[in-house]
Amino acid sequence: MKITFLGHASLLIEVANKSIIVDPFISANEKAKQIDINSLKADYILLTHAHEDHILDAEFIAKKTGAIIVSNFEIVSHYGKLGIKGHPMNHGGTWNFDFGRLTMVNAIHSSSFPDGSYGGNPAGFVLETKEGNIYIAGDTALTLDMKLISIQCRLNLAILPIGDNFTMGVDFAIIAADFVEADKVLGYHFDTFGYIEIDHDFAIQKFKTKNKELIILEIGSSITI
Repeated sequence: MKITFLGHASLLIEVANKSIIVDPFISANEKAKQIDINSLKADYILLTHAHEDHILDAEFIAKKTGAIIVSNFEIVSHYGKLGIKGHPMNHGGTWNFDFGRLTMVNAIHSSSFPDGSYGGNPAGFVLETKEGNIYIAGDTALTLDMKLISIQCRLNLAILPIGDNFTMGVDFAIIAADFVEADKVLGYHFDTFGYIEIDHDFAIQKFKTKNKELIILEIGSSITI
C-alpha cells in the first residue's frame, strides 16, 4: 500500500491496484501548487465530512475519472444529484470493496457544505486490506470511541490530524495513537493556514518521547506500508 500526501488532509492511497483519493482539497491550497489535479487517477474518493477544505475538488475529480464517492448518506446524495456515482455509509457500517474492507467510524467535529446546508455526521475510516490496515481519522477531537478500533483490527498506520485548533493537536494525537494501539502515525491537517501551523521537529520529538513515530511528509511525498 502506497500513501501519498497531497496537502492538508488530502491523500492518495494506492492499494489492490486501485487508486483512492481522500478529502481532495488541492486546487485552492497554495502549499500544494505542485499537485496537478488533472493528472490524478481515482477509482474511489473517500470524504470524511462536507467542509470545503475536504471536498473542494471532489466533483471535478469524480467527473474526470468516473470515481465512486464513498461517504455518509447526505454527502453521497448531494453528489448523486450532480450525476456522480456514490456508495453511502454511516457510523459502524462495514462494506467489502474491491480494494479492501472499509468501516466508517466516529469523528467528533462539525459538517456542512460551503453553502451552509447539512453535510451529515463527520466520520473517519478504518481500511483493512491484504497489504495492511490503516485508520484515517478525519477531522476529529480525541474520543474514547477510538479504543474500539484496536478491537476490530491491528493497525499498521494511524493517520491523525495534528494541527490543533479545529482538530486534535499533537498531545491529543499521541493519546489517540495509544487508544488505537498504533506506534506509527502519519500526521495531517496541519500548516495549511495560520490557525494550524505547527513546529515539525517539536511534534516529532514529542512522539518520540512516547516511543512512537510521527511521520510528516512533504506534499507530494509518499510512504509504503
